[in-house]
Amino acid sequence: MFGLGLPEIAIIALIVVVFFFGGEKLSELARGIGRFTGECKKGKTEVESELKKAKDEFKSESNVKGNQSRKTKKRGKHGSR
Repeated sequence: MFGLGLPEIAIIALIVVVFFFGGEKLSELARGIGRFTGECKKGKTEVESELKKAKDEFKSESNVKGNQSRKTKKRGKHGSR
């Protein structure tokens, strides 16, 4: 795109933002973006912990089922050892 790299585009975008919003609104905009970023990180952490919890529950349930099926196999067809 016109031989512009990412740094040049970022500088142009910053100039446009300052032009449209002004210096006063820029700090409010940055603060809002920071809060949004924090909320996203918080949400990501919550989702990761829920997934880990569900994974651990699934593993523990499968271990219980696996142990029950092993006991059934050891007893044999007639239910005695």
